Amino acid sequence: MAATPGQKSEGDRKHPVDETLPPVKMFTSGLQHVAAMYAGVVAPPMIVGPACGLSATETAFLMGASLFTAGIATLLQTLGFWKVGAKLPFVNGVSFAGVTPMVAIGKAQSPGNALPIIFGAVIVAGVLGFVLAPYFSKLVRFFPPVVTGTVITLIGVSLLPVAFNWSQGGNETAPDYGSLTNIGMAALTFLIVLVLRRVLRGFLQQISILLGLVAGTLIAIPVGITNFSVITDAELIGFPTPFHFGAPQFDIAAIVSMCIVMLVCMTESTADMLALGKIVGRPADERTIEGGLRADTLGTAISPLFNGFANSAFAQNIGLVAMTKVRSRFVVATSGLILIVLGLCPVAASVISLVPLPVLGGAGIVLFGSVAASGIQTLASAAMEKGENALIVAAAIGIGLIPIAAPEFYHNFPKDLLVVLDSGISTGCLVAIVLNLAFNHFGKRDERETEGEPDPLDADAGGGHGEVEIPQQPTRGGRNSAEPEEAPAH
Repeated sequence: MAATPGQKSEGDRKHPVDETLPPVKMFTSGLQHVAAMYAGVVAPPMIVGPACGLSATETAFLMGASLFTAGIATLLQTLGFWKVGAKLPFVNGVSFAGVTPMVAIGKAQSPGNALPIIFGAVIVAGVLGFVLAPYFSKLVRFFPPVVTGTVITLIGVSLLPVAFNWSQGGNETAPDYGSLTNIGMAALTFLIVLVLRRVLRGFLQQISILLGLVAGTLIAIPVGITNFSVITDAELIGFPTPFHFGAPQFDIAAIVSMCIVMLVCMTESTADMLALGKIVGRPADERTIEGGLRADTLGTAISPLFNGFANSAFAQNIGLVAMTKVRSRFVVATSGLILIVLGLCPVAASVISLVPLPVLGGAGIVLFGSVAASGIQTLASAAMEKGENALIVAAAIGIGLIPIAAPEFYHNFPKDLLVVLDSGISTGCLVAIVLNLAFNHFGKRDERETEGEPDPLDADAGGGHGEVEIPQQPTRGGRNSAEPEEAPAH
């Protein structure tokens, strides 16, 4: 049917991912993403810096560099060029997966050599990941809904302890950790966010997380848990000088450990892209994942030039997209620009850091819970009654919860294995993939051919209805006619 004059046809409409918003909405929505991820970006350098013998001033410099490089990686991911970038509303930042091996390197080396060795290992890991991206992306065929739903659920559940820690104050050694004041502020912010989501409409509802953080911070001022010293001590301009801590050095043991970290990051990013693709209504196909992994790894390889670490997807921002339904990648690109400004202007960065961790924790419970809810929604389309799918989910979630429920469970294992084992997302993902292959693929070819059933590699994606698992990317600039307004079902 032809479009009436003044109306755009279905093929002419932009997909929500490719839409731009008015400048004010673009900035406030992007700022909301920065507020959600800020603590996660600055936390790794806060841990790694002291372990490498840095002073408080040098650690602050490292934090600014992490913000700056996170902004570059986010722009690579959202805007992209050539075959780089998923071109989804995908936020990138410093990966927590690298913290443990980087701390180990810092403690094993002299203070002057620790960071150069870390940066050299990160560069090599990033280059290796970039080369492997086209091959790694082909694993998308092993991520049917029974796997992706499990992994998305684990992403949300794994992030919730972070929100609980923030709600208690963030620092376990602090005298007020877990105090009624901290938990009360987290609970109040949690309620404010829920109320704002309920009573507001339109754009204000979409930025309810940001409004909740502002309201919680203002309430926290008379309570006495807002630290204004971060502003008075911050400098106006602070460019992350290339190789500020010395030229990179290349140590074999450090390179091996960071390459393992890179593979873990690529696994988690693949799962995150699949999750985000479902939420925004643009399923992540092999080409999208290849571009996304290239952006991750290129951002990682570039980061050490500006004193940054390995970058990967920030899952907490997926919850923000799911909750607000603001799917524009240009909003997240705006957040990348904000991160770059924060990295260049410590005073501006300190304003964001005024948000007390208990306030951020209260909002984080809603955000991270939204990710888990999206995973549960995906599992609803995974044909749980078919074969052993329920068993696959049960086993994968059970194994994935071990690092969360019992953090010291693997303490007697070799340290090199802890890079994978300490990540519930990675272990749960691997278990789900292996069990899906074992129960739904290997050894069942004859039975399928006899009964005339399709290969589960193709059928599982449709919950047993014969749909092809590898989703096809909609035409850039075209709107998927089947796209619903709410979170899409697979």
